[in-house]
Amino acid sequence: MTDVRLSIVMPCLNEAETLETCIRKAQGFLKESRIEGEVVIADNGSADGSQEIAKNCGARLVNVPQKGYGSALMGGIAAARGEYVVMGDADDSYDFTNLQPFISALDDGADLVMGNRFKGGIMPGAMPFLHRYLGNPVLSGLARAFFKSKVGDFHCGLRGFRRQAILDLNLQTTGMEFASEMVVKAALRGLKVVEVPTALYPDGRTRPPHLRTWSDGWRHLKFLLLYSPKWLFFYPGIFMTLFGLLVSIPLTFAPVHIGRVRLDINTLMYASLLSIIGVQSVLFSIFTYVFGVNANLLPHDAATDKFLSRVGLEKGIALGAGMILLGFASSLGAVFYWSANRFGDIDPARSMRLVIPGAMLFALGFQIFFASFFISILNIKLRQGGK
Repeated sequence: MTDVRLSIVMPCLNEAETLETCIRKAQGFLKESRIEGEVVIADNGSADGSQEIAKNCGARLVNVPQKGYGSALMGGIAAARGEYVVMGDADDSYDFTNLQPFISALDDGADLVMGNRFKGGIMPGAMPFLHRYLGNPVLSGLARAFFKSKVGDFHCGLRGFRRQAILDLNLQTTGMEFASEMVVKAALRGLKVVEVPTALYPDGRTRPPHLRTWSDGWRHLKFLLLYSPKWLFFYPGIFMTLFGLLVSIPLTFAPVHIGRVRLDINTLMYASLLSIIGVQSVLFSIFTYVFGVNANLLPHDAATDKFLSRVGLEKGIALGAGMILLGFASSLGAVFYWSANRFGDIDPARSMRLVIPGAMLFALGFQIFFASFFISILNIKLRQGGK
């Protein structure tokens, strides 16, 4: 039996209008380039005769019962027999006769080859205005910043890869965010990812596309944030903590005047609250990182691992306990001030400068104290088999 070198996988849900065209183009490329390959149609429950079209054209039909773009593609990739896989939509928006750049890049050692429609050319009417000038550039830019990737077009549907390399990523998403998950996990796992120019043509179907602009855009953004705890929790937390402290520390001693604006204990209270929220956000980033690494969802980060190993449970407990004691001391100072006034009426502007920092230190101390135990629990390595 001859080994299959390339599988061309197309997800399909009611693509009868354009499916045959796409299959014929893919088969033409295989014949022209003399590559031993196959065309795999991953059907997601079509009711327009797409399955019969695929069979009549000589493509291999794979039925994928679980709904969703990602589900259909993973079903097709899992069933593919080729060492290489090229995936692309069956709406005739991609040219399956021009796949050689993908194959050449894979032959040169790439694990994932992304098409870039902005470099290859977007034909008139091929991409909606919001997708071209807002959605795709913004989401691709965020992904590059979050994951240090150089991919310019994160959402191109035409891409090639080594089948086993992608199966090893254990992709989980079932919807349109599958496109982001593949690139993000490839970047996190250190796979070699390259781009080649590819053209995008107008959708050949008369019915509306499956893509939903706002809901699918949110799903992509949500996925990017969930896989980047630093950007979701850590950086905002650090900013809120530092800004809160920058404002609250001087207000602890006296009002602050900025021009005609007078900042006093009300501002002190909200600045202290901002610091508490900020520290909690930073702790959430650590929780997410530890859980993600232990669950094999996130790769190890050397700087974070070094920080956690240096701090440890005991130092975390000591830091939390120290802050609790400082909070107690500040609160005790407020009580002494109250007692000096025979527990009667007092000046709130003076007393709250002791009470608010004390309450903040109490809250931060207990957060860090309990978080230290929680991180240690997350780090417990369960022996294989529950032993």
